[in-house]
Amino acid sequence: MSQVILGPLRDPLLDDLKDFQELDQALARLGITEEHKNSIYALVAAVLHLGNIRFEENPDDTRGGCRVSSNGEQALTITAKLIGLDTFELRTALTSRIMQSKGGGIKGTVIMVPLKVHEANNARDALAKALYGRLFDHIVALINQNIPFQASSFYIGVLDIAGFEYFTIKFTDNQDIIDLIESKTGGIFNLLDEESKLPKPSYDHFTNEVHKQWQGHFRISLPRASRLKSHRTLRDEEGFLVRHFAGAVCYNTNQFIEKNNDALHSSLEALVQECSNPLLKKLFEAKNSSTTKGKLSFISVGSKFKTQLSDLMQKLEQNGTNFIRCIKPNAKMTDHDFEGGLALAQLKCSGTTSVLELMEYGYPSRVPFTELYNMYKGYLPPELAKLQPRTFCEAMLHSLKLNSKDFKFGITRVFFRPGKFVEFDRIMKSDPENLRAIVANVKKWLVRSRWIKSAYCAISVIKTNVNKMEEIANQLKGDKDALMKCVYEIQQLIDGSITKIKSNPKITANQIKDLHDEISKKMDSEMNMLKQKLAQQKNAEEQERLRKIQQAMEAEQRAKQEEQRRIQQEEEDRKLKAEMEMRRKQEEAERLRLEEEDRKAALELQQQLEKEAQDDMRYRKQLEQERRDHELAMRLAEESNGQLDESPPFVRNGSTGLGNSNRLIRSEQIRAQQQQQQLVGNGKFDLSKWKYSELRDAINTSCDIELLEACRHEFHRRLKVYHAWKAKNRKRSTMDENERAPRSIMEAAAKAPTRAIPKQPDTSTSIDRYFRIPFVRPSNDPNDNTKRGWWYAHFDGQYVARQMELHAEKPPILLVAGIDDMQMCELSLEETGLTRKRGAEILEHEFNSMWERNGGKPYRKMNGN
Repeated sequence: MSQVILGPLRDPLLDDLKDFQELDQALARLGITEEHKNSIYALVAAVLHLGNIRFEENPDDTRGGCRVSSNGEQALTITAKLIGLDTFELRTALTSRIMQSKGGGIKGTVIMVPLKVHEANNARDALAKALYGRLFDHIVALINQNIPFQASSFYIGVLDIAGFEYFTIKFTDNQDIIDLIESKTGGIFNLLDEESKLPKPSYDHFTNEVHKQWQGHFRISLPRASRLKSHRTLRDEEGFLVRHFAGAVCYNTNQFIEKNNDALHSSLEALVQECSNPLLKKLFEAKNSSTTKGKLSFISVGSKFKTQLSDLMQKLEQNGTNFIRCIKPNAKMTDHDFEGGLALAQLKCSGTTSVLELMEYGYPSRVPFTELYNMYKGYLPPELAKLQPRTFCEAMLHSLKLNSKDFKFGITRVFFRPGKFVEFDRIMKSDPENLRAIVANVKKWLVRSRWIKSAYCAISVIKTNVNKMEEIANQLKGDKDALMKCVYEIQQLIDGSITKIKSNPKITANQIKDLHDEISKKMDSEMNMLKQKLAQQKNAEEQERLRKIQQAMEAEQRAKQEEQRRIQQEEEDRKLKAEMEMRRKQEEAERLRLEEEDRKAALELQQQLEKEAQDDMRYRKQLEQERRDHELAMRLAEESNGQLDESPPFVRNGSTGLGNSNRLIRSEQIRAQQQQQQLVGNGKFDLSKWKYSELRDAINTSCDIELLEACRHEFHRRLKVYHAWKAKNRKRSTMDENERAPRSIMEAAAKAPTRAIPKQPDTSTSIDRYFRIPFVRPSNDPNDNTKRGWWYAHFDGQYVARQMELHAEKPPILLVAGIDDMQMCELSLEETGLTRKRGAEILEHEFNSMWERNGGKPYRKMNGN
């Protein structure tokens, strides 16, 4: 920090002059000369003045370089003088660096690269760190040289790393926080080094990578999770919160990149090696850089810290180390004044309380079995000294009647609570009388333990059989409760026998044998019964499994047959639909042909009518001219008293007058009659003047197929006339309430030209055709959003035999010819135009399935209907 800007530091508890005098005397006692001390003080001053050098952008440099600012020139001059360098050379080395290419001869091309302001600041800080670090190592080396002996197995070291997690606390695991900080894959130090090596490192990118790498980790969180208000104002990319063992700490990463850079480029190092200060030259000769000229050797602060800490841990692990925990008694730096809260907080942060808890609940004293055996086997007789080390230790500890909570047996060693091993050693080294009592207890314990092991093995075998019986009983599905009850009775019998043996010290071997035989007999009987039932159950399950397999095979066979029928039906439907489509196209082509013939016939008829009209007009004009000529002749004859010659009337087309006149009148009557016959239908029968009763009697009694067909056409013609009259005279509001067919069919029938109905084939061989089109019934309610329904029609020949309407949320409407004729569509198949609608025609089974599904009865075709 610049002392010029902020001024000197003052502390009322510190006396700088006194401290400097004590330091100077200490250096003198180490044998350092005045000249050497002055060189040390000069280097310290040079480091301080280096911090006062400031840089700014150079407007004259087109490559973006920098220069020393005006308020930093004095500090630059003083620094150059203290370390024995030329001011210009130092300025050049701080604001630029030398780079040498690998090509272009033996040494390559030397290039002077200007540094930007932040690069120059890094170079200045790196030089200051290098000067101070090497000077510190030099002073430590001088102190070590004055120690009177070169090597020692014991030494005292001062370690000032308060609160860092690397020192293992046995009762609390800190491995997760250690991995978070220094893991080789994603650790904070590793991420910081990787960010520093990027061409354009940034602290926010580094922070985001830390959050991304350790997302969801308990030990790291966002700054907003801090309890301090100043930390919660940081954005996510400006810092992170680490939960250390001693507490949570929020780190601001704004200057992590700059502070992590400890690199000193070769230009500055080479310049320092050529300085006139002998001490500084000696310091840098000891650590000569081997890096490529001009290349910035990146050595981060984090990597240095990890390396130094690893060396320290390696040294601590290789030595028997005893720690003396030093705590700060108070914040006033006064003696004999302890603050309890501050001291307790330091003890908790250092893990001392956790170590005490570990000693309370743990077993800090531990001795291997072999070592304990070798220590005390000489105190025991030969028959006990032959025991295995583990058996020997178990016998000794159990025979001494120590509390079982004071020791625990491991795999290779025995563990003692604090002070209990000393008690054990004192008992083992007591007087011979006491030792004989111990030997007797050991023998007694060995016999008792062997008997217990034998009994335990026998009970274990019996319980194994009981467990096997219980397992078999659990597998059975029938009479499970009764079988489990039998197993529980055997278990109770075993427990009762054990209790009887334990409670009766005078029990004989025969009684024990009788108890054993009773248990064995009952167990064998129950086991055979359980095995027999289990075999029967497995046989029944196998039969059931085979039956299910057979059913599954039959079901699969039926499914295959059903699938084959379905495929066959789909193929037949496809062929029928193809035939229907082909028939529709043929009918469409026939309709177009008939329409073309009708159009041509109508055109010819129109031309003929126009020609006849012209002939009539010409003939009438001739008759009128003849009449006028005759009147003029009569008038002239009267005036001249002459006679009038009665000439024959004008004859058209070479015929006589009377015959021509009669013939003209007859031709017009014939044409009117022909047109009337066309409207009737060119049929053999004219039934337009028949009464309804006559039509009904003819339909019910006649056997003439042509007469019946004519009656059918006449019935539908009258039905159409009735519906047309009804639609014309009903009220507008109820006009469309009872539509008999979709509007598209009615409109198609209205637009279709009036043409004679072709002669129908024999009704006994008429074709049944089925159709389905969308149908929406109109409503008087303008807000009624009725969904689209479907209109189904079965045509028996040219007219509807069955009709069905399906609408959402409404009951279906089913109509049959002969019963519901007034509500059914009265149009013929040709008039509806359904045969010309693509996709309207459906198959018979599709219509019948929907008809029967909605409650319709099967249709039976009747001749003559």
